[in-house]
Amino acid sequence: MRRTAGRGLERDDGDPQVPWESLPPSARHYGVPADPGLSGRVRGRRWRRPAGAVLTLLLSTGLIAALVMVVLRLVVPPPATARLSDSRAGVTITLPAGWQEAGVPPVTGFTSAARSGGALIMAKPVPDPTADVTKATKDAAELYSRLLLKGDKVDIVEDKVLPQGHTRALRAQYQDVANTPAYLRVTLLTRDGKAVLLVGLLQPEETTRRQALDAVMSSVR
Repeated sequence: MRRTAGRGLERDDGDPQVPWESLPPSARHYGVPADPGLSGRVRGRRWRRPAGAVLTLLLSTGLIAALVMVVLRLVVPPPATARLSDSRAGVTITLPAGWQEAGVPPVTGFTSAARSGGALIMAKPVPDPTADVTKATKDAAELYSRLLLKGDKVDIVEDKVLPQGHTRALRAQYQDVANTPAYLRVTLLTRDGKAVLLVGLLQPEETTRRQALDAVMSSVR
């Protein structure tokens, strides 16, 4: 009791701003507990720990992102283009990604071919002199329409003069539901007194694939 009373507070002791009656019994006997606060060292440690964790997280995230980019570049090569060179026809065709040179042209008389899915392009030299390029292109389009399309209804999609030749495109439709529409483009090019015939065939015919076929045929040099 003496020790307790010696360490306790009297009504007139302590902070005058804190009423004695408002103190709990423990504070009356042992005094008002002091605010321990945080030392500078402890506060510094608590701040440095979250900052260090955030920095480590950022560094690890950056390393992971860089590693992913490297792996993607190694696994997925950029789309490459190839070239089909036909020395007998005297032409070179640029083949974009997805196109490849065919071993043997499926139609007799053609000297080279390239395909991509349901698309096919063939080239062959024209041995005889071509006096009327427009008529020769029209005749060739009718011939290969009968041989390759065999459509119940064939419409002319395009017919135009080129700087060094002529081109005609046809679209074939079929009455039976098994056959989807097909597309045929015939191009006759002349240069230095020589002529080359290009035939492009596509089935099923749709706008995007037709544009891709036309782009490859227009790349002939």
